[in-house]
Amino acid sequence: MTTASVPASGIPQDHSFGGAAQPRHDAYYLLFFLSGFPALLYQIVWQRTLFTAYGVNIESVTIIVTVFMLGLGLGSLAGGWLSSLPRVNLLVAFGAIEVSVGAFGVASLHIFHLVARHTAGATPSETAVLAFALLLVPTLLMGSTLPILVEYFVQYNEHVGRSVGLLYAVNTMGSAAACFLAANFLMRAFGEAGTVELAATMNLLVGSSALILQRRRGLHSPPRNAENQDSPQARATLPFPLGMFLTFAAGFIALAYEIIWYREVAFASGGTAPAFAMLLAFYLAGIGYGALKVHDFFEKNRSEDTQRPMQIAATVFLLGSIFAFLVGPVLGWQLMILPGLLLLPVVFAASALQGSAFPLLCHVAIGGSSSPGKKLSYLYLSNILGSALGSFLVGFIVLDHLSTEATSLLLLVLGILVSVLLASSARPFQIRIRFVVTGAAALLLASLAHPIYAHMYPEMLYKDSYRTAAPITDLLENRSGIIAVASDGTIFGGGVYDGRFNTDLLHDTNKVIRPYAIPGIAPHPTQVLMIGLSSGSWAQIVAANPAVSSFTIVEINPGYLPLIRAHSQVASILHNPKVHIIIDDGRRWLLSNPDREFDLIAMNTTFNWRANVSDLLSRDFLLLVRKHLKPGGIFFYNTTWSREALATGIQTYPYALRVDSCLALSDSPIRFDKQAWNTALENYRIDGRPVVDLTDPAQRAALTQVEHQADFIDTPGSLLQSRESLLRDTSGARVITDNNMGTEWK
Repeated sequence: MTTASVPASGIPQDHSFGGAAQPRHDAYYLLFFLSGFPALLYQIVWQRTLFTAYGVNIESVTIIVTVFMLGLGLGSLAGGWLSSLPRVNLLVAFGAIEVSVGAFGVASLHIFHLVARHTAGATPSETAVLAFALLLVPTLLMGSTLPILVEYFVQYNEHVGRSVGLLYAVNTMGSAAACFLAANFLMRAFGEAGTVELAATMNLLVGSSALILQRRRGLHSPPRNAENQDSPQARATLPFPLGMFLTFAAGFIALAYEIIWYREVAFASGGTAPAFAMLLAFYLAGIGYGALKVHDFFEKNRSEDTQRPMQIAATVFLLGSIFAFLVGPVLGWQLMILPGLLLLPVVFAASALQGSAFPLLCHVAIGGSSSPGKKLSYLYLSNILGSALGSFLVGFIVLDHLSTEATSLLLLVLGILVSVLLASSARPFQIRIRFVVTGAAALLLASLAHPIYAHMYPEMLYKDSYRTAAPITDLLENRSGIIAVASDGTIFGGGVYDGRFNTDLLHDTNKVIRPYAIPGIAPHPTQVLMIGLSSGSWAQIVAANPAVSSFTIVEINPGYLPLIRAHSQVASILHNPKVHIIIDDGRRWLLSNPDREFDLIAMNTTFNWRANVSDLLSRDFLLLVRKHLKPGGIFFYNTTWSREALATGIQTYPYALRVDSCLALSDSPIRFDKQAWNTALENYRIDGRPVVDLTDPAQRAALTQVEHQADFIDTPGSLLQSRESLLRDTSGARVITDNNMGTEWK
């Protein structure tokens, strides 16, 4: 960027340094915008790849996300150190780093998959070490670019606020664009491998373009200007240690709110992958816009009062805290009237206000430092460490003890305190009147937190039918998610239907005919594994099968256990001596227990379109399950009527039988034995009581109607369907893989 103005040093910006004309910098800003694009694509794909290997349970997710951010923080330190070396050509360094990131990106998935083959299913501590080792190099490289370019641009325009504001803006906007395109096109069209290849190509183009541009314009770096160091308007007005603390606090609060927003948006959308990507797009776009407005402010106010940036930072951060606090309730109110996640502009506004604080703080804390890139690296590191700690503490610890309402209230109070600390650094009282009014509004909101949040999750769940739907009687929040139970016994896990507390075959409100059908396809399943517990209805039915002698259940969310304990139809499953319940990610557990084999593996899978569900529907997972089946063993799981899920199963196993929405797969022939099924149903007992009272003519007649469903196969609407018929019905359907992720991004 060029300008005809004369900076404090008295050197016109269009003049030359060392005999080389100063270049226009528009191309470098464009390159830094494009640099932000692959960074977010890598984050989305790499994190998902690691989740597949090490689990999507909250422990693994928290570790991997935290390690990713810590790598960026260490990278900022490395970039700051590099930028302070006098003989380093900063733009050449930037270009070389981008090329290096692209080179790693080309090989990244191959490296991750190679390591995962030997370490998948690792313990949380092992996952932390492995994730750090895998992500250290690329995240360190990516994190180093901002301090390097800040050092370069401050040498030309001698202004930290303008440099950080614009660079932070364009890079973050590039990341926002990546999220938007990933949500709406890239992940669906290219899959994991294709998306990473695109990101690597962009890195290589950005890096090589930077090197070519610098070579054409000469290899001379601009001089390290010392004349501006004593300029009054260039002095730091905020003690640097306090600046580090404030950027840390700003990062903590911002990322903690992002965790809260993701929780709310995930519940409102039913946990779709595009919803999170769109949330992240608006969040990053808001941060970028806020940083851009900081740049514009300093462009228009070149000789402003040195206290004013702190006053502005205090006010906008406080306003951002208010907007952030209201995101969830506004979403709930909006969904009762209009469909879709129209709250995202509110997220944009909140993140724009909060995001503007970082470049403002950098300006007042760095001032006319002789090493702005190095000092920026410390502030950037502080901001990232705060972000990492905020996401870790809130996502992993706080939300296991406090509700969303209480956590949001805590963050609002923290935002008020940070804003007060910032405002106290600005002396003129009369300019703080606006801040006092905003602070009063924030305190009023804090006092009204409960009525504001009281109906948020029911409104998000039921949307426009909120006023007529069955009221929510239980709402359990923990770090693994949100479980709601309606007065009619319906369970909603993560904002979508997740079953009912019901084991009554004759009043089948939740399709329990599927687990009751197991004796017809697997007469003697002595060793059984079930992935997923939910209401416990399937588990209670399977455990009551007298053929079952050992029953292992792997459930990712411990929140279901107290709910099951409170419902008499299923409560006994928690005390059944043959039942062993393990809290873990199902795929991770299989990987970490390679020697366990079963006669039957059952899974009442959630909807095929939800985020990360393809980890349990992919061909890769089905092949993993095969290794855990005994000879003649059967895998029985819910496809939720997905043609792709059905096609994947029947093309992975040689034998298959559909039972309603479930698919039974095996390497041995599968035959539905109606006689064995009839006998099992007539003798089925749960908690010592018969499922069907055969002395009651009405119940016997109802049982006959249930059994009659097995008389038809391959007819429209029938309970049963053969593999041959399924092959015809799913012709042309895509096989789900870990790479293409099934229907998640549609």
